Amino acid sequence: MTERKEEKVRFPLRLSRDTDSLVKAAMPRDNCHSQNEFIEKAIRFYTGHIAAKDGAAALSGQLVSVIHGTLDDSENRISRLLFKLAVELSLTMHVVAAGKGVGEIPLARLRGKCVEDVRKSIGSVNMEKIDEYQNGM
Repeated sequence: MTERKEEKVRFPLRLSRDTDSLVKAAMPRDNCHSQNEFIEKAIRFYTGHIAAKDGAAALSGQLVSVIHGTLDDSENRISRLLFKLAVELSLTMHVVAAGKGVGEIPLARLRGKCVEDVRKSIGSVNMEKIDEYQNGM
């Protein structure tokens, strides 16, 4: 089997002296035997670079979508945990405001009240209002 040579196309090219010097200096580092070989490799590299940038743009959209989904999940999880923490804080404030422990209000009922307090206040619990409630004002 004989190896077929790829048919080459003539391509007129004009380079500045600086660019020509760059090519000649870089050829040995890339094991190129001719300027033609070097320029052909450079063109393949650069067109690959352009194609990769196009692919990166598409990938960026997918990556942004995945990040948004992950952030939404994290935001929901954090919101639920903060809500539970606010309920526990409200519960603690009521117990402290009552002065002598929970007193007559069973802990389960108090937790339910605290859930409602947090829901109504959108997570912001006020010690003064709890003190007024506990002292019957």
